[in-house]
Amino acid sequence: MKKYIFTVSALILLNAFSAWGVQFEKNPFNQKPERTMARDKQEIFRQNIPAVARQFVGIPYQYGGNPLTSGTSDNSYLFFSIYSKAAQLAGLRYHGYLPMANLLQHTQKVDESRIQKGDLMVLDNQLAALIYDIEKTGRLHLIYASEKRSQVITFHSDNLVFYAYWMENLMGFYRLKDTMLRPE
Repeated sequence: MKKYIFTVSALILLNAFSAWGVQFEKNPFNQKPERTMARDKQEIFRQNIPAVARQFVGIPYQYGGNPLTSGTSDNSYLFFSIYSKAAQLAGLRYHGYLPMANLLQHTQKVDESRIQKGDLMVLDNQLAALIYDIEKTGRLHLIYASEKRSQVITFHSDNLVFYAYWMENLMGFYRLKDTMLRPE
């Protein structure tokens, strides 16, 4: 009997020592899901941008115009309105209104091959258009408040003006920093 107890004890002890260096899977209930949820919400934010942006097409241009109060818009308020509404639908809160120069300080440059919905196409003169949709073919759909046309307009990357004006004067593509979107 002593031999049996000794053998079982030795096996248990041996298994304990051999398992010591083994990496066990972490219990998923103990992991913090905030990063995953934040990424999921940011993806929902980007998915909401096309439908939200289309709501503003055709509203009159007015410098300093706020589409939510006056039914008119300039670029700064247009982008603020799109970002705010898309964030709200995703359960996030957008930082708040910023004039274009200040908004650009809260973005990071992205490579043309990594463009996403919600990114900005910025020209040398700081005129910007928001990329609100991207087709599987890679064709971009952009929106901005045009002073020249006196309204919010859209265009796509197959448009002659895209190459003749926008690409010729391109400063780069920019994405909001993660700090601009927070959980609600």
